[in-house]
Amino acid sequence: MAIIGNPNSGKTTLFNGLTGSKQRVGNWPGVTVEKVTGFLELEGKKIEIVDLPGVYSLSAESIDEKIARDFILSRDYDAIINIVDASNLERNLFLTLNLIEMNIPIILLLNKIDVVQKNSVEINVDLLSKELNLPIFPINSTKKEEVEKLKKELPSLIKEASRTTLKIEYPDEMENIIKEWSLKINDIAQEMNISSRWVCIKLLEKDSIITKKVTRVGALTDNEINSELDHLKSVLKEDPEVLIATSKFGYIKGLTKEVVKKRKQKISFSDKIDAVVMNRFLGIPIFLVILYFTFWIVINFGGAFIDFFDIFFGTIFVDGIGNALYMINSPDWLTTLLAKGIGGGIQTVATFVPIMFMMFFMLALLEDSGYMARAAFVMDRFMRFIGLPGKAFVPLMVGFGCTVPAVMATRTLENEKDRYLTVFMAPLMSCGARLPVYALFGIIFFPKNPTLITFSLYLVGISLAILTGVLLKNTVFKGETSHFVMELPSYNPPRFKHIMILTWTRLRAFLKRAGIIIIIVVTILGFLNSIGTDGTLGNEDTENSVLSVIGKSITPIFVPMGIEEDNWPASVAIFTGLFAKEVVVGTLNGLYMQDVESSNVEEGAENKGFDFWGQIIESFVTIPENLKGIGGTLRDPLGFGIVEEDQESLTGELEVAPTTFSVIRERFNNQPARAYAYLLFILIYFPCVAAFGAILKEIGPFYGILSVTYLTVLAWIVATLFYQLTIGHSVLWISVAIALLLLIVLVFYLLGKRRERDNEN
Repeated sequence: MAIIGNPNSGKTTLFNGLTGSKQRVGNWPGVTVEKVTGFLELEGKKIEIVDLPGVYSLSAESIDEKIARDFILSRDYDAIINIVDASNLERNLFLTLNLIEMNIPIILLLNKIDVVQKNSVEINVDLLSKELNLPIFPINSTKKEEVEKLKKELPSLIKEASRTTLKIEYPDEMENIIKEWSLKINDIAQEMNISSRWVCIKLLEKDSIITKKVTRVGALTDNEINSELDHLKSVLKEDPEVLIATSKFGYIKGLTKEVVKKRKQKISFSDKIDAVVMNRFLGIPIFLVILYFTFWIVINFGGAFIDFFDIFFGTIFVDGIGNALYMINSPDWLTTLLAKGIGGGIQTVATFVPIMFMMFFMLALLEDSGYMARAAFVMDRFMRFIGLPGKAFVPLMVGFGCTVPAVMATRTLENEKDRYLTVFMAPLMSCGARLPVYALFGIIFFPKNPTLITFSLYLVGISLAILTGVLLKNTVFKGETSHFVMELPSYNPPRFKHIMILTWTRLRAFLKRAGIIIIIVVTILGFLNSIGTDGTLGNEDTENSVLSVIGKSITPIFVPMGIEEDNWPASVAIFTGLFAKEVVVGTLNGLYMQDVESSNVEEGAENKGFDFWGQIIESFVTIPENLKGIGGTLRDPLGFGIVEEDQESLTGELEVAPTTFSVIRERFNNQPARAYAYLLFILIYFPCVAAFGAILKEIGPFYGILSVTYLTVLAWIVATLFYQLTIGHSVLWISVAIALLLLIVLVFYLLGKRRERDNEN
């Protein structure tokens, strides 16, 4: 079976109620839109239920409509459950009529029947069932007992779900053409196992996919179809597509007039709230306040558990496995691969779990309450400037905390173009992991006002994101901005079970897909960081590791942005920053310290011993410690306060040796312009492997690799231009940077042309 309905009709709530936790998450074939399948045990039989995307029609204009229609045309089901919002019956029945014309077995569920009753409205369910010739079951999908009642009735409803004989009458001229065409396309309709009348109606609606199928087999030619369409338009003085919609809505209006009885109209609770939260003056400030608190909860409550996951999983999968392998005299290469490689990858993925969980939880909470639709509407005008709907604002704001959940949150955008565009922009929202790097360089090179420098980097990121959006909107993802038609659902009290199921489903998808990619990449980088040029292991963050040698070899690439060859640790830190941007500081500290300490930095680490239970207890202790000071973060959710600390406090906060400050200052020639150029590169370049894994999952390998390549090249261009325009003054490198910028525009333009050709074909 499959469940289909308009967005916000209660479709997913019903799906979760029927299937519970017995769900499987994947992707629809050929696209990155999530496919959720669930299972229900009834009368000893296992029923598979597919949650189709929320759609208003089956025109296949959007990717969601195409997915829903392709599934229905596949006939890979016994019945379709069409869930209808009873409080918006007229609009919801338009999709129902589309399904009826396909001549498929349908069960109609009238959802939110309690809302209808509260609004003093009565629906004659029996009469509606008789007129539509469909089995109808009234329900409130948020109530467990009503869902259980539906489960008991489902077997009999499936048997009743026959192909209805209802026929919508269109103008005589159109009916004549439908009759004529039906004879010619009967064979292809039978092959598709669908009503020939529906195929004819789609031809009249100028449906490109159906038209191609019909003309390909020669049942009708393009000239025949276009000639009849032009004739109809001249005779009826209106586009056939508009007349079809008008006829359907005319039928619906007459039907609802018969079956719906309104006693008295009164202003609903939702309308009263909307008068405030969607006010033209108050709407944006209220949204920003709600977004601020959402952001604060995700960053601080989620962040409070990061140390726990880091220490707990590190103790088991890194230290624990490493110690166990050491005890049995395992080869060094195997210990490095399993403990520091795969174990380190698992540890990296684990540290993202709390922040991802809180992000998905808060998004689900906002969606379930009904506010998310309002937020999207409020921000729509601003976002439309860069070719995105208002709904895209939320994932971009989440990016200030962490790029991974920001990228994953783009799946709330229905349109593929919007998702791709937002994913390209999200990494430019400077994540919290970069802040320690800004703090370190800010206190060293800009001691008078490090906060201003840090804030300027955030503004640069936002500006580049907007420019990226404008560029892509006019090249690669060229086309009309998606129409922003969104139903504003009634406000609902949050349903904890529904929110938790939605949160777990999304979190599990992240762990399953992005997590695997992260573990593989971290394993490779970890092994390169450990193995030395002489084949020995245990060379992490030293100049002897293969990763350091690679860093040294590529340092000349960074010379135009102010990184001299003797400052190779800065290049290595860029490489290790692929793990997570937080390790940039640790790498710089480890490598620069070699200049002031002749002793091996790893000495003592080997002698510390391994206390399994001590570290497990320590992981739990971090939770109350991190939660303790959470109230004070309301005024500073991004943690800007760290950049105002003095040098002594900052060394402890970032776990950096005091001597590192002087070495960094010396290696950057005590020139703030060099340091700022380096920070610009850190701001813009390739995001961490966790974010890259999420990007690959959401937009696929081609555009995923294109996005991180673009970011890295853009980082070099911006950093080089800044350095050369301030103190470098090399006409050659300025010219190279500008040429690369023009090359990016050209490549994007050509890709856009290729997409246009592909879409035409």
